[in-house]
Amino acid sequence: MLRRISKLAAIIALAMCSPAVAKDKVPVDAFAATAPAPRPDPVSNGAIFQGDGYTPLTSGNRAGAIGDIVTIQLIERISANKGNSASTGRNGSVGLTPPVTGPLGLFSPTDINMGGDQSFKGKGEAAQTSALNGEISVTITAVYPNGTMLVRGEKTLTLNRGDDRVQFSGLIRSADISADNRILSSRVADAQIRYTGKGEIARASKQGWLQRFFSKISPF
Repeated sequence: MLRRISKLAAIIALAMCSPAVAKDKVPVDAFAATAPAPRPDPVSNGAIFQGDGYTPLTSGNRAGAIGDIVTIQLIERISANKGNSASTGRNGSVGLTPPVTGPLGLFSPTDINMGGDQSFKGKGEAAQTSALNGEISVTITAVYPNGTMLVRGEKTLTLNRGDDRVQFSGLIRSADISADNRILSSRVADAQIRYTGKGEIARASKQGWLQRFFSKISPF
């Protein structure tokens, strides 16, 4: 008994000492803000019009350069439902009536009657709903030749019961940006939204290390 307890303690200690590898570990600067590119030195070419930093009058103050700020309106709402059911059934019987006379007369009709029934019913349902509303301002990180722009940024809220962090990145089009530099999250391609938190509220909603250990090895 003591040997079994010592083996179990060794396994638990090994699980505690093994480094925890995050499944989707994100680099620290993955959502860092991008500073605007420095303006090039003016070229003394004698011309009145200089093309460096030119913005057409039709675009107004709409963001379009590296380092400009765009506000993302988070309107994410996802709902999924799935259900299936199946049922099968089968029955059969066999019966023979032996002759009254002769060697087979010793058998009764009930001795050679056979029958069987088989049935199956199954049903499954699943439902999931997720919603995220709010706003986060991000910066333009890159501008591609086709006009799309890569944006990324994060917002950190420090409250008295913990910290909340919202991280966002994705591709946007200049045509989808409104006059006040806002764009809906549903208009963002390859959007990556991360909402995480830490503190006593987040710790209370997680399993303890010993319970997580037995949850992994439990066959039930």
